[in-house]
Amino acid sequence: MGHLLAQHSCIPTRRRGLLLEVISKEHYMKPFGEREKYLKFVCLNLNLSDCPPLGLESLKVSDDQLESSSYLSVGLGPHRGRLNIQSGLEDDDEYDGAWCAGVEDQEQWLQLNAFRPTLFTGVILQGRNSIWSLNWVRTYKVQFSNDSSVWQPCMNGSEEAVFVGNEDLETPVLALFPEPSVAQYIRINPQTWFSNGTICLRAEVLGCPVPDPDSPHFSETESGSSDDLDFRHHNYNEMRKLMKSVNDECPNITRIYTIGRSYTGLKLYVMEISDNPGKHELGEPEFRYVAGMHGNEVLGRELLLNLMQYICREYNRGNQRVIQLVKDTRIHLLPSMNPDGYEAAYEKGSELSGWALGRYSFEGIDMNHNFPDLNNIMWDAQEMAMDKRRVSNHYIPMPEYYTSTEALVAPETRAVISWMQDIPFVLSANLHGGELVVTYPFDCTRDWIPRQDTPTADNDFFRWLATVYASANLVMANPERRICHSEDFQQHNNIINGADWHTVPGSMNDFSYLHANCFEITVELSCDKFPHASELPIEWENNKESLLLYMEQVHRGIKGVIRDKDTRAGIANAVIKVDGLGHDIRSAVDGDFWRLLNPGEYKITVWAEGYFPRIRHCSVGSEPHATICDFTLTKTSQDRLKQILASGGKIPRDNQVRIRAMRMRKLRQRGETGGRGGAPS
Repeated sequence: MGHLLAQHSCIPTRRRGLLLEVISKEHYMKPFGEREKYLKFVCLNLNLSDCPPLGLESLKVSDDQLESSSYLSVGLGPHRGRLNIQSGLEDDDEYDGAWCAGVEDQEQWLQLNAFRPTLFTGVILQGRNSIWSLNWVRTYKVQFSNDSSVWQPCMNGSEEAVFVGNEDLETPVLALFPEPSVAQYIRINPQTWFSNGTICLRAEVLGCPVPDPDSPHFSETESGSSDDLDFRHHNYNEMRKLMKSVNDECPNITRIYTIGRSYTGLKLYVMEISDNPGKHELGEPEFRYVAGMHGNEVLGRELLLNLMQYICREYNRGNQRVIQLVKDTRIHLLPSMNPDGYEAAYEKGSELSGWALGRYSFEGIDMNHNFPDLNNIMWDAQEMAMDKRRVSNHYIPMPEYYTSTEALVAPETRAVISWMQDIPFVLSANLHGGELVVTYPFDCTRDWIPRQDTPTADNDFFRWLATVYASANLVMANPERRICHSEDFQQHNNIINGADWHTVPGSMNDFSYLHANCFEITVELSCDKFPHASELPIEWENNKESLLLYMEQVHRGIKGVIRDKDTRAGIANAVIKVDGLGHDIRSAVDGDFWRLLNPGEYKITVWAEGYFPRIRHCSVGSEPHATICDFTLTKTSQDRLKQILASGGKIPRDNQVRIRAMRMRKLRQRGETGGRGGAPS
């Protein structure tokens, strides 16, 4: 067997003995041809140079794979010893921020059962996540076992290795083993810890499962996706190259453009996908996905890069669903709203960037709180108004303080606002990471309450949008999945009103709804903000159907064109009001409009300055095909006359008669008023 291993250069000499220990005798006893085939199989499936995380952070490792010598409380049990796990607001509840030993001595351990022979190559350690306590492990040892009874220490030459741990709560610290070891079990054995604290840690384990086709825990489909896409993390330059390659492959349906620059000068690139790129087509809705608002939440960025590749290739292959989507929708994909933050997180890499590095802009701004807070402007106006119906519920202007050059507004935020104002977006989603849930507006509570359900006038439709994404997402839809951190969103069917989770004044979702016509939700894509590249194929499969299905929702409700009766020209900024819904929208520059609505019968009123209002009843079906509901408006007499005189034309005879009659009525009214007056007594 050793001779066979020596023939395969993919297995380093110093590791052959380790592999010999775990490759079963059954494989050794097989005929030579089968043994050779198996060893080739090992070489193809075991990349010893870059063993990935086994999945404590991503939840690929289940709770029943983790054990400990003791634990301080149920909420500090071994199942909580996962890298980057976040605690609730209170310590000592069932969702605390680490594994903590119940006894303070050097015999304590956290144990992982990999369920199969695994080449363990390293460990990443973090302290306890808490705003109240300071607990972390400073040094530790590691042991390995094949049966959980007999343990062998990790050695550094002739001595037992002692690894350096943490000096704070949050910074992940990587330790690579001097000699990787093959085993089924691994133990982390703390030796020293912060003097004012106790033994607490969060961990990730690096390792390569040893391929064994006979193992019940092995699957040849673990690679994750059958789509031939570029599944890796792309820095700024690599992202540009990928987008350029998609544009080269599909020049007839794609266009790359920029909406601005980051603080350090990196361009904010957008990929447009349409059958007529670069042009707004009358009646065709505009859709956008935005990712990377928080630079360290990287999965959305990679999903959008995968999505543009997928749409391009499937369009060329004749996929009718994709062809229809491209034909009927103008799609805009912004994969990186915060490229400065991403580059900072990318430099550290997956697992080592921690929970917050790269979240903020280069200036330290959280862009998810950086948009104008129009919610409170609207609510304050409603409270002061005698007639709330007269308070604007849409197209609320930005306050003066926000538009000044002194305002603390990131250039990335200003660029996205200008983008929203230039293009009449109808539907959008903002892709985040660190949880598994879909949130919908409002994100901000009234009266600064920390959390409270704060619905919009379109709450039912927003709940539908959130449900569409969540129900098609393979992880969210799994009833057996574990919660990410401390919130059980499955009890809400994996959707929640944003303000009912935590209040976010100045969110992009709320701004999009109140300042423009666009409905927007937030998708928290995964528990792990920065998944390892090896997990990207399965994450694509988890989200592919959701991404496509959500885009198709832009075709629900009603759409149409509002035209001038005489000139047939489109009327811009006409107000479209749905009876019973306290949120209006406006027509775009060419007079076209889109109003997202659930199935039902609706009374629609349209009015524009200088025109008589018009009412129609429109029916919306259950299929994602918008009902055509056009309007033709007639100018008021005064405005028609102004238009005629301005063009140098003559007033028609019937209008002249009407004007004389109006003047006579006014003169009579004045005379009657004067007659009832008289001198004071």
